[in-house]
Amino acid sequence: MTAPIPRPGILDIKAYQGGRSKLDGVAHVAKLSSNEGALGASPRARAAYQAVAAELHRYPDGGSEALRAALGRRFGLDPARIVCGAGSDELIGLLTHSYAGPGDEVLYPEYGFAMYPIYARVNGATPVKAPETDLTVNVDALLAAVTDKTRIVFFANPANPTGTMIPASEVKRLRDGLRPDILLVIDSAYSEFVTRNDYSPGAELVDAGENTVMCRTFSKIFGMGALRLGWCYAPASIADVLNRVRAPFNVSAAAQAAGVAALEDTAFFDLCLAHNQMWRPWLTERIEALGLEVTPSFANFLLVHFPKGDVPKAEAALAEQAVLVRAVAGYGLPDALRISVGTEEENRRVVAGLTAYKEGAA
Repeated sequence: MTAPIPRPGILDIKAYQGGRSKLDGVAHVAKLSSNEGALGASPRARAAYQAVAAELHRYPDGGSEALRAALGRRFGLDPARIVCGAGSDELIGLLTHSYAGPGDEVLYPEYGFAMYPIYARVNGATPVKAPETDLTVNVDALLAAVTDKTRIVFFANPANPTGTMIPASEVKRLRDGLRPDILLVIDSAYSEFVTRNDYSPGAELVDAGENTVMCRTFSKIFGMGALRLGWCYAPASIADVLNRVRAPFNVSAAAQAAGVAALEDTAFFDLCLAHNQMWRPWLTERIEALGLEVTPSFANFLLVHFPKGDVPKAEAALAEQAVLVRAVAGYGLPDALRISVGTEEENRRVVAGLTAYKEGAA
């Protein structure tokens, strides 16, 4: 007798590894490895979460009606075309499951989010990388990589782990260059951190046709990663497909309530954005002053580059300051670290740690 055998390709998947959260012997670390909101969740969101405790025996609203209505109000979108999920990760997975399978190709940029190829392989599709230019999505390279087997194109804007972005005009050029039967998924997880007027999260492209989806999350600027809450805006036909394949109660009542409250707390949102607008350039300048290269970022993290072989030394120096960051060798960037923007005290510890690294390397 043999054990059950998984589908072909499943055992070829390298499981996703999240950012480290613990250091042996250290009670309180500065966890700057997962791009979480530096200031945490809105006080109103935390209160809404706690208020649900008395109703834990009730199933959540399977359609996330109040949350979708709040999202529609906040972003000027049709709630009927919004689908909520257990993080935008779930929605990315459901889109792949629904529109790609064996014999199909899923295209994404060279340094794209690790879950794109994972979900492709889970569904029997073939992941295909397109090269980037200066750690930035290259529209021409993506279009050149399209074949008759391409079914989905994923890309994040701003991108993770690089923090780079492309303007709305380039995103439109990408959409215009793809066949109508190819689904374009714009992963706008970090969109709230961008203040440039040539940027768009992509809603206008969703409205312009039947083949584009915009994904968003509450895990970043809204500081609610623990609740696993995301959403997408899609053409009606694609929203219908997602609602057919998603779990019936995929978003918890606590997450829905906290999400509505977070959207309504615009003062706290503005505080989080201002914090990032202040400390991201501060951190960039201090790190560059140490002689290290920093990729220009439009998100809430920095990609910092080190001499070949020095990443372990830099990680160790940061750990001495009880700072955890993200190594990105798995993305093909073995000589870089991704460092989230933290609180003032955490950011100063980053600079102290990297200063110690440089002094030790001198």
